Amino acid sequence: MKEYLFGIVLLFCFSCGNKEDILLPKADQTIVKEVVDLSPIYIFFRVKGKDTLAEVNRKNSIITTNWILNIDKRLPLRLVIPEVMKLQQRKREEKEHRNELAQNYYSYADSIGKNLAFVPFTQVYYKMKKPKSGVEVYFDKNNKILVNNKVIAKNDLENYIKQNSANKDVFYCFDKNMLFDNYINLKIFMRSIEWKFISNQEFIY
Repeated sequence: MKEYLFGIVLLFCFSCGNKEDILLPKADQTIVKEVVDLSPIYIFFRVKGKDTLAEVNRKNSIITTNWILNIDKRLPLRLVIPEVMKLQQRKREEKEHRNELAQNYYSYADSIGKNLAFVPFTQVYYKMKKPKSGVEVYFDKNNKILVNNKVIAKNDLENYIKQNSANKDVFYCFDKNMLFDNYINLKIFMRSIEWKFISNQEFIY
């Protein structure tokens, strides 16, 4: 019930004026349905002239709580991920009030269950560059998947990785111009792939 109330507050707060709207990503399943002891953080979609901007509001963030990042689905990763990295760094470097159990989540709307849902990313380490070694699984902005530059069908990806990684680290990489909406759906899809050599580093370029 608490996650449902949080969703109502989110909608209410951002429906009061156009400048405060956040359009959440949508997916067809729920990964995590309830998060308690949370701090909401917002990354807004802004337009200034011909430029798109990501504006962060973390006024209510408390280091010892679970952080919920509510990010506008229209923002590209090249703008979102640097801001996420700054937030992660702040939390990871905290020493005095550190809470080892506190997690970080992205929020999204489950279009089937009609509820607010969350996907964890606490252990993800982002890099704004290409990996220098290993197996590169690249998701482009047009939903094409390339494994070391070879196009692979989405349904074949898990088997292909297992058959061709040769015990090398597997790195998920993303087009820097991909919209956050697409990224969240890929994050959910990636959770279905089980392979011990998949790295917790993600590369954006």
